[in-house]
Amino acid sequence: MDAGMNSRSNATTGSSLIALLYAARALRGFGDGFAIIILPAYMTALGFDAVAVGIVATASLLGTALLTLVIGWIAPRFDLRALLLFGAGLMIATGLAFPNVEHFTLIALVAFVGTINPSGGDLGVAVPLEHAVLARTASDERRTQVFARYSLIGALCAAAGSLAASLPEFWVGSGGTELGAFRLMFYAYAALGLICAALYQRAPQAHAEEKAHAPLGPSRGTVYKLAALFSVDAFAGGFVAQSLLVLWLFQRFDLSLSAAGVFFFWASTLSAFSYPVAAWIARRIGLVNTMVFTHIPSSIFLILAAFAPNLYVALALLLLRSALSQMDVPTRTSYVMAVVTPAERPAAASVTAVPRSLASSISPAISGVMLTTSFAGLPLVVCGVLKIAYDVALLLSFRHIKPPEEQG
Repeated sequence: MDAGMNSRSNATTGSSLIALLYAARALRGFGDGFAIIILPAYMTALGFDAVAVGIVATASLLGTALLTLVIGWIAPRFDLRALLLFGAGLMIATGLAFPNVEHFTLIALVAFVGTINPSGGDLGVAVPLEHAVLARTASDERRTQVFARYSLIGALCAAAGSLAASLPEFWVGSGGTELGAFRLMFYAYAALGLICAALYQRAPQAHAEEKAHAPLGPSRGTVYKLAALFSVDAFAGGFVAQSLLVLWLFQRFDLSLSAAGVFFFWASTLSAFSYPVAAWIARRIGLVNTMVFTHIPSSIFLILAAFAPNLYVALALLLLRSALSQMDVPTRTSYVMAVVTPAERPAAASVTAVPRSLASSISPAISGVMLTTSFAGLPLVVCGVLKIAYDVALLLSFRHIKPPEEQG
C-alpha cells in the first residue's frame, strides 16, 4: 500500500511540475511573440537603419546560441532550478535594459547577452533545461505527448504575443509617444520574466541526473550526427524565414502588411495544432517516420508555392505547408531525449539546438540575394529541396535506432 501511495504521490508531483513548466513556457512564448516585433520597431524609432537592425539580430542569435551551449554543458553539474532562475533573471534584465539604452553598441550588447530571439524560434537558456526536466518527469509512453503540448502552448502564446505587438498603436492613438509605448512593452517583457522566476522558484531542487564526468558520454556520436542533420534542416529553413517569406509575398503578389499579419497568425495557429497530431501519429508509426513523412509533403507544398499563379493559390499552399512543417518539432525533441542517457539530456538538447540556430543565421543573407533574381521564388525551391534531402538522410541514418517505447 505504501508503494502504491508513493507512486501516486510521485505522479502527482510530476504532473504539477509539468504544469508549472507549461505555464512558464506560455509566458516566455507570449513575451517572445511581441518582443521580436517590438525590437526592430524600437530601433527604427531611434533612427537606426536596416543594417543596424540586422547586426543586432545577428548578435542576439550568436549570444543565444553560445549561452544555450554553455548552459547545456554545465547543467549536469548544477541545480536545474537555480539555472532556470538564472534564465528568468536574464529575461527580467533584458526587459529592463532595452528601454534604457539608445547607443548602438549598448543595444547590441544587451541583445547578445539577453533573451530576445529575433528568429521567432524557441531558443534560449531555458529550453535545454526545461526539456531535461520534462524528459525525466514524463514516462516513456507520455514523453512525446508532453513535448507536443509544450510546443503547442509555446506556439499559441507566441501567436497571441504577435497580436499584442499592435498595442503601441493604441497607446500612440491615446496621446502617448511611440518610444514610450515601446518602452512599456519591454517593461511588460520584464514583468513576464518576473512571473517565470516565481514559477521556477516552486520547482524542486534537482540535478539533471547523477553528476557525470562529461556532459556527453556514450551517446556522443549519435548526438553529433543528429546535430549535423538538424543543422542542414535549419540552414534550409533560413531561406524562408518569416521576414523573407513576407518580402516574397510583397514582391510577388503585392500583399498588404495587415493581410500578411493575419496570414502568419493563422499559419502559426495551424502549426501549433499540428503538435498534438504529431504525437498521435508518432504512437502509430514511430518518431522518425513521423518526422520524415510529414516533412516531405510540407516541402513539396513549399516548392509548389514558388510557382503559384496567383496569391490565393500561394497562400493555400503555404497554409498546407504550415499544417505539416512543424510536426517534427515535438517528435524531434522527444527522439533526442529518448536515444541518450538521462545524464546526457541537457547537453544533448543544447548540442542539437545550438548548431541549428547558427546554421539558420547564415542562409537568410543568401536568400535575400536570391530574391533579387529573375525568379524570386528560388529561395522556396532551394529550401524545399534541401529539406527533402535532410529527411531522406534522417530516415536512412536513424530508422533502426528506436526509442524505448518503440522497442520490443
